[in-house]
Amino acid sequence: MSISVENKIALVTGANRGIGKSIVETFLKHGAKKVYLAVRDTDSTKALEEKYGDKVATLKADVSKTESIENLAKHATDVEIVVNNAGVGSPQSTISNGVEDDLQFQFNVNTLGLLRIANSFSNILENNKGALVQLNSVASIKNFPKLSTYSASKAASYSLTQGLRADFQEKGIRVLSVHPGPIDTDMAEKAGFEETSTKETVSEGIVSALQSNDFHLFPDKMAKKNRRCL
Repeated sequence: MSISVENKIALVTGANRGIGKSIVETFLKHGAKKVYLAVRDTDSTKALEEKYGDKVATLKADVSKTESIENLAKHATDVEIVVNNAGVGSPQSTISNGVEDDLQFQFNVNTLGLLRIANSFSNILENNKGALVQLNSVASIKNFPKLSTYSASKAASYSLTQGLRADFQEKGIRVLSVHPGPIDTDMAEKAGFEETSTKETVSEGIVSALQSNDFHLFPDKMAKKNRRCL
């Protein structure tokens, strides 16, 4: 089922910066009717509100907390495309002090966050014949030593994304799994990646993949190169 973002109502978690902000702006450029900006800090989207007016609406959301995401869904019952972009990632090797705490933290946000979003918006997306877009990573199919715990959390989220695809297919909900390589964001800089792709590579890729009815999106050169790991 091909989905165009034109005239659609979307919701993007982590919409205030980085890839999330780019997704918001790209959706609006392609004619989205409205985009909910789901963020922890509601003051962080003021610039987007000033620029786009009533085409955007800020909602408080923390994907690490079930109650927060359940409340989010109550305020966005008209949403047709949910983009779960919010995530965390920091350099952490497998053998290091604090690795257990770091892994638990990243699993809570990157992995359980997806389950919270999927379960809270399942009925809404079914009723609205919508789509769930999950920002996974090329690290979900290949462990990067500098980002070992992040890679593990994203591998788990990718596995869950495959399960959701099967569950949601019966409900008529589209699922898109996005696997970017290093993108020009703070996380890529902290991880020491010298070559990065633009955020627009991801956001424009999502629009195209939804129209093409794809399940996977490997938007950039490095991601495409590592796709063979599947």
